[in-house]
Amino acid sequence: MTDQNRTAVFFGGVVPASPSEERLAEEVGMVLASHGFTLLHGGYNGLMEAAARGAAAKGGTATAVTLADKHAEWGEFNPHVTGEARLPDIGARLNHYLDAADVVVAMGGGIGTLHELTAACYYAGTIRPVPVWITGPTALRLLAYLRRNDWLVETPTRPLGFLRPAATAAAFAVQLQELDAAGDAGEEPQVGKGAGA
Repeated sequence: MTDQNRTAVFFGGVVPASPSEERLAEEVGMVLASHGFTLLHGGYNGLMEAAARGAAAKGGTATAVTLADKHAEWGEFNPHVTGEARLPDIGARLNHYLDAADVVVAMGGGIGTLHELTAACYYAGTIRPVPVWITGPTALRLLAYLRRNDWLVETPTRPLGFLRPAATAAAFAVQLQELDAAGDAGEEPQVGKGAGA
């Protein structure tokens, strides 16, 4: 799984939850680019920009995925965007993200980020098993809440092994390396809900 043609989808809000989460998003972008991933993100500011800045610092690329009729309203892309996709509606935008994803990383954000995260969880648990990393204190609190209140319950028909919490960029890097090693060996990686969190 270490080929250079992989896509990482990054879901994060326009307004950073905190300076430490913005730094974490930048570090995650660096890790992804260092592992040969291209980045798909919303293209605007906040955590998205931080992740794209991190990817750019390691020579990576970042494609903005936006809605064609909202781009003028939402403003210019961040300066780290190297490509763009303007799609007609939210369904096409989500499908574009998830169909391209080799991994998904979700951090804090608003209702749009929550929508993207829940779509990724449904997709990974129902359509195609894609690793979904939940990282940063805001998203990890959300994950704990969803588990505690039975919004996320593992069953034989709804496995949750795709979820991978990581509290730090270092933990994320270790888990991504484990995923790469398992993919190279043709094995199913064992980086479940407790690893590196």
